[in-house]
Parts: sequence; C-alpha cells; structure tokens
Amino acid sequence: MISKTHSRPYKYLAEFYDRMFGDYADIQDAARRAIIGPILPQVHSACDLACGPGTAAVKLARGGIRTIAIDLSPSMCRLVREKALRAGVAIRVLRADMRNFRLPELVDFITCEGDAINHVERKSDLASVARCVARALRPGGWFYFDVNNRAGFKSYWTGTWWNEKPGVVMVMRNGNDARNDRAWVDVELFIRDRRGNWQRRHEDVREVCWSAKEIRTVLKTAGFDKVRAWDAAPFFKSPVVKPGCRTWYLARKA
Repeated sequence: MISKTHSRPYKYLAEFYDRMFGDYADIQDAARRAIIGPILPQVHSACDLACGPGTAAVKLARGGIRTIAIDLSPSMCRLVREKALRAGVAIRVLRADMRNFRLPELVDFITCEGDAINHVERKSDLASVARCVARALRPGGWFYFDVNNRAGFKSYWTGTWWNEKPGVVMVMRNGNDARNDRAWVDVELFIRDRRGNWQRRHEDVREVCWSAKEIRTVLKTAGFDKVRAWDAAPFFKSPVVKPGCRTWYLARKA
C-alpha cells in the first residue's frame, strides 16, 4: 500500500538529506580547505546560515568556533540539534528566514552552503540576504557561499534523476527556465515504514539564480569591499558540473 502526502520543502527530504546527498560532503570539504582554510584560524564565532542538517555547523563547532545555526525548516533545525548532541558540541540553533534573520551577537564568519541562497523566492531577495549577513558580521568578517548559475540550470536542472537507499527511493523531476533565471524540481520520496508499507511523500523545490555581475553588485552595495570567486567544476570533477555551472564566493565586510 502506498499513501501520498504533500509538504513544504525540506520537511520529509530533511530526514533523508544526508543519506541521499552524502557524497556532496566530500566536495564541500575540499572547497572549504582550499577557500576558507587560510582564514579559519582567525575565526572565533560563526553562523551556518540555511544550515540544512548542520554538517558545516558541527565541523565549525568541532574546531572550537562558537557556532550558531539557522534554518527556516523546523525539520532541519531538529536534525541539527540531534547531530550536535551526538557530536558532543554546543551549537545554538535558531529557526529564521535568511532574508530577515538577526543574530544575538556579531560573528566573524557566515557560511551558506549547498546552493541555499538560490532557494529564495525572488531574485530581488538576494539584496535582503546580503544586508542581513552584513549586519550580522563584525567589520572585516567573511561571508562564504555557493550558488548555481544559469549554466547549471541548463546542465543539471533537467530531466529525471533518481536515487535509492535502503528503505527509501527518491525521484527528482527537474525543469528550468534559464532565460528567466528559474529552476524547479518535483521530489517524490517513497519511504518504507516498519510494517513494510511504502509511503509516498511529495515536495516542491524552487531556485532562482543571478549573474556574477549581479552578485558582485549586491554584495558591494551591502557593504562588502572584497569579493572573490572560484569555479566549482574542479571540485566536483563531474561531466555534469561543467565550468560556469556553479560558483563559490568569499566576500569580506568592509
């Protein structure tokens, strides 16, 4: 028997995120070492914005950095608390929107990984995110994030992808309108319960993107005086993620 349930994004997907996208963790680790490795020794406090299941937050906390994790999804917030407890680290978890969040204290470093910024509803929302990040950083603090670009929408936000793990099957039907900087994926999760029945869960995920010029303009307007970029293709080493598809940014608050 299969029962079907619709939900807001990252309610059910959150539970299986690490299992389904675990291979991406190695790519993120390699990028962190190359891009933010040199600055982390000077970081004493940090925020993992749109933290997802909290992988980056836990690694920051394990490094002795005072860490705050923020996500809009209650399911993700719960997972971060559980992961921090298992890891034996202290992380303050807040549920908030990246477009209007406020931190209880200024921090040295903010990270926003896994193309989380692309998940805002409108292209204009990027300016709100940048202003909030700048407000939360100490002068000279750093903002580290990655984004999907138009080329990425054309390359891998297309067709149907699927992944199967014990007890769960995920089917992702992708589409894009790269001309208007939009992409979407209909996620179908088939989850086997303890009785052996399969339950069907549906979530919709949407993304927008920007040109490099648009991103740099927004960051500089928000008060960042230094912006550097790295193409993601060398880190992924995949024929799907071609040069120009995805970019990591590191920006310094003036």
